[in-house]
Amino acid sequence: MGRAKRNTSASARPDIHAVARLARVSIATVSRTINNVATVDPRLAQRVWKAIDTLGYSPNTQARALVSGRSRLLGLIISEITNPFFPELIQGFEDVAVQNGYEILISSTNYDPQRMEQCIQRMLERKVDGVAVMTFGIEGPLLDRLAQRQIPLVFVDVAPNGPLFSTIEVDYRHGIREAVQHLAVLGHRRIGFISGPLHLHSARERQSAFLRAIGEIGLKLRPDWLQEGNHTLEGGISVMQKLLDSGDPPTAIMTSNDMTAIGVLHALYKAEARVPEDFSVIGFDDVTIAQFTLPPLTSVQMSRHELARCAVLALRDHLEPQPSSYVPRYKVQTKLIVRQSTGLPAARPFRRGNSRNARKAVAQS
Repeated sequence: MGRAKRNTSASARPDIHAVARLARVSIATVSRTINNVATVDPRLAQRVWKAIDTLGYSPNTQARALVSGRSRLLGLIISEITNPFFPELIQGFEDVAVQNGYEILISSTNYDPQRMEQCIQRMLERKVDGVAVMTFGIEGPLLDRLAQRQIPLVFVDVAPNGPLFSTIEVDYRHGIREAVQHLAVLGHRRIGFISGPLHLHSARERQSAFLRAIGEIGLKLRPDWLQEGNHTLEGGISVMQKLLDSGDPPTAIMTSNDMTAIGVLHALYKAEARVPEDFSVIGFDDVTIAQFTLPPLTSVQMSRHELARCAVLALRDHLEPQPSSYVPRYKVQTKLIVRQSTGLPAARPFRRGNSRNARKAVAQS
């Protein structure tokens, strides 16, 4: 006799009643367990999760949202998906959100106000419970639409005033100060900085932290060594080429993010300059790929996991308030991670062709 065909109809799918029967609990206990209600007896919750695993039960999140009035969905708005910083942030955000019983909805603005409006419309249509705005800049009038719906929001660096808003404050100063002092100890006195787009609050904060650190050790900064970039690899290449073309570039370059620093490394490679023998380079963010550049990139670390953790906890505190648990401001620290892209300054200023001529001289000797 042939094997009976497996019934794949919707009626054969396990439902919450089947889970309750197998776990020998009420339907209400199953519901509270799935929704991570803290008052559920741990022994009962264990039986429920075991039954769910045995039956292969998948909760109907849309039905749950209709019943509870909440979607258990957190929105995450980022600036761009191509910068490695943001996929790592997304991964951390999802990990912490799932641990707390939430799913996530991701949107990327690509620094385009029209895209930002579309992102917010998607959030409203999907009825998110809260939104983390990780664009490092505020689009006030657009975000008012979320606030008007009483949707909690968390921002990086600066947020509007109001009970629905929380802020994650990044201590840019500590890590950048460590970076400047690291270069000074190595002997660098000619230090340049490539900022991000200065319309972004975070870019201005990083540049301000650099200027303060330079002032603390008594160094003078030439105006042409302070350049505005755009946080992209191409921007790093362009600005570094400009510094090289000036004929008198700094011996060390700090950047506002790692993508810019990787662009700087590329421009120096094309110019046949050696890192760190001719130039020292320091990035910011410490994305995973920084460990694998040639040479591995010294960078100021801003933990994506810690940013993500703070963002989810801030939204959870709005949505599931506990007595005295609400904290309007969360802090993320930065620190310098030293690798092989920084070293002693060169004995003589770099000129295009110097490295090539040096290699020829060695080969002929």
